[in-house]
Amino acid sequence: MSQTDTSSIQALSTEASKLRQELQLRDQLVQQLSQELFRLVKGNTNFLPQPEVSERHLTQLHALQEQLQAVEQQVTFYQEQITARDTEIYQLRQSVQELTDRSRMLEQVVQELPQIYRRKFEERMAPVREKVALLQRENRQLQSELQSVSYRLALRSRHASHSGIDLPNFPRVASSQNGVV
Repeated sequence: MSQTDTSSIQALSTEASKLRQELQLRDQLVQQLSQELFRLVKGNTNFLPQPEVSERHLTQLHALQEQLQAVEQQVTFYQEQITARDTEIYQLRQSVQELTDRSRMLEQVVQELPQIYRRKFEERMAPVREKVALLQRENRQLQSELQSVSYRLALRSRHASHSGIDLPNFPRVASSQNGVV
């Protein structure tokens, strides 16, 4: 969740609680006005039409009714705003929850990545290791065959050098003239 989301949720929450307080205050005023109006109407049992008094009362009653109507309109307006804000807050909270869940899932994937890469690397390396082992065995076998062939060639060349070249046999002559025997 980003800092902007958190601050906007806090601002919306603060504004929603402020609107609720205003709505409660308006409800109290409507209640008081209703009680006052009821008291005036109920308490005045001798509500005989006196021209100046009744006209003044009618004017006050009309003004109170207009105020009551205005307050009811404001209450309705604020209730709609609160409902809209509550819906928005709910959607934001749901969005935050989804983002938090996704973030946790991504963190888990990131934590598992080294193990996954090791396993995949091992899976790819297994045939390579087998091939290297096979090549090393073949190399050792070829080296031993080469040594065997080299040894046999050396033996053959030795036999060939001793018996293969016919050198003329010169008779030994003893001569005392040169001093060579």
